[in-house]
Amino acid sequence: MSAISIKNVWKEYGEHVVLEDINLDVAPRAFIALVGPSGCGKTTFLKLLLSEEIPSRGVIEVNGKPISLEPSAERGVVFQRYSVFPHLTVLGNVVLGRELQESRFFGRLFGARRKAVEEEARDILAAVGLAGAEAKYPAQLSGGMQQRLALAQALIAQPKVLLLDEPFGALDPGIRAEIHVLMRRLWNDRELTVVMVTHDLSEAFKLATRVIAFERRRNEPTDGGRYGAILGRDIEIWPARIAGA
Repeated sequence: MSAISIKNVWKEYGEHVVLEDINLDVAPRAFIALVGPSGCGKTTFLKLLLSEEIPSRGVIEVNGKPISLEPSAERGVVFQRYSVFPHLTVLGNVVLGRELQESRFFGRLFGARRKAVEEEARDILAAVGLAGAEAKYPAQLSGGMQQRLALAQALIAQPKVLLLDEPFGALDPGIRAEIHVLMRRLWNDRELTVVMVTHDLSEAFKLATRVIAFERRRNEPTDGGRYGAILGRDIEIWPARIAGA
């Protein structure tokens, strides 16, 4: 069974076609990199997988079931712009995700359950290299550390699918290399299927097990937006190369 199945999906806004007849099957535990020029629909596609957008036509399935109409815990997301809460500590930022998941009415956990979630959050923070930073606030963290925190926020919900929207684009090359190593380790250690949008081809081929290019076959200024992006080249990368990296 595919982790993600896309069947004849179109996305249109009135007469403007963004995505055109997209068909794609993503195997469990795959790491997919989506590449292509700006404005070709990669982020729109990611929003469809997150349920921030709804297909105009076609079907999206996650783990064999139609995708829910709202974002859910089974699909985590990390954006380029850090999605951290500045008024909460590092630990508080991670714990909040589980509090909202388990206690939607109060948005808080108490007693033994809160202690257990805090321990889980500390373990995740250690996994992303933030052990010892639990009491700090986001403003006290570097950009790379804030992106590690954003990953921890996503992982606390134990997602099956992790969606990454240009997550490392704002980092300088040295920090980005460190986050790449972290991302490979997290993917290897956890039951994650990853779909990442990136403009960086070297990043795509360094991290992914499969690189898929979005392209527009017809992009004439006079077409009025009648033609959307399609899936172009689809390149499989030997998985052992990633696992052993």
